[in-house]
Amino acid sequence: VQLQASGGGLVQAGDSLTLSCTNSGRTFSVYVMGWFRQAPGKEREFVAGIGSIDSGYYSDSVKGRFTILRDNAKNTVYLQMNNLKSEDTAVYYCALRTGSVSHSKYEYRYWGQGTQVTVSS
Repeated sequence: VQLQASGGGLVQAGDSLTLSCTNSGRTFSVYVMGWFRQAPGKEREFVAGIGSIDSGYYSDSVKGRFTILRDNAKNTVYLQMNNLKSEDTAVYYCALRTGSVSHSKYEYRYWGQGTQVTVSS
């Protein structure tokens, strides 16, 4: 399994951005995919997750603004981020596990390299 995250950048508050994470594995559809983020000096936190047949799960801080989607044909999971706020500034990581969506970073075995999102106010 190799996860490659992309799509980060510098945006202004209120803007939108979509992150992508592609898995090089062949059985992408069976895995749970999660997005986490880590701001400077803070713990890595759960943002969103999606199972093989589930709809998305979200942290309270992003619910209603972010949407997690997966395209199994492309082995890719997306994080659509709308109405971005300065507090969304962080390095965003995609992660993969088997089973069900978990909010715990310790439950995810595979991680992408991270992509920086910076929101200026």
